Amino acid sequence: MDVMTVFGIILGGASIYYTMYVGGIAGLLLNLPAAVLVAGGTLGATLVTYPFHILKRLPKAIMFTIFPPKRHTPQYMMNLLIQLAEKAKKSGIDSLQDDFPKLNDPFLVDGLQMVLDGIDPNMVRENLDKEIVFLRRRHSQVTAVFKSMGAYAPIFGLLGTLIGVVQVLQNLTDPTSIGASMAVAVTTTFYGIFGTNFLFLPAAGKLSALTEQEVLLKEVAIEGILSIQAGDIPLIVSRKLHSYLAYKTRKESKK
Repeated sequence: MDVMTVFGIILGGASIYYTMYVGGIAGLLLNLPAAVLVAGGTLGATLVTYPFHILKRLPKAIMFTIFPPKRHTPQYMMNLLIQLAEKAKKSGIDSLQDDFPKLNDPFLVDGLQMVLDGIDPNMVRENLDKEIVFLRRRHSQVTAVFKSMGAYAPIFGLLGTLIGVVQVLQNLTDPTSIGASMAVAVTTTFYGIFGTNFLFLPAAGKLSALTEQEVLLKEVAIEGILSIQAGDIPLIVSRKLHSYLAYKTRKESKK
């Protein structure tokens, strides 16, 4: 479980509820018509926008943000590649075949297998880079869904506000109905803003961050695989990978 995600949900939800409770408007959170309008409208617009083969991945993506899979750190990947380079130097590159069942990393295994099959280094890099491109494309599709929902939700909140105002204008002669109409007008805006800034956009951001972590591991693996194929000694492999990580760190800090 991602502790930061859970802590953020609890902290943000508690802060909002406390503020509304102190202001005496906590009951607005339970306005069913407003919730139906924003949730239903946002979901309906999303269904119109995206095909089913993308939308069916949303439940898994939501669980992914709360329970992200355990991944190795870049340092672990570096140490593993250095160990493989050392074994390749001592026992020959073909000896790495025995380690494949223990690696538990299909991307790394595929890359090393191409090396063992004698594929040209440029082709190895090209094939592995393509896998990263496809990975980013698949993940960006789901991330785009959450971003779209974040754009739709406040618009439907505004629509609810307009509906509430119209209801108020229609019932100016009946003061008892004005309160309910104003509650819908105000609460729909709240739900729209809340959904966008507390659910949809944070989920998109978390998925993007997790994707970049996975991509970094694969990029480190590519550099290590090509270094092993080139016959570099473990010291050279270590220096190459450290230099690459340092470059990626500097590049990310400038964004």
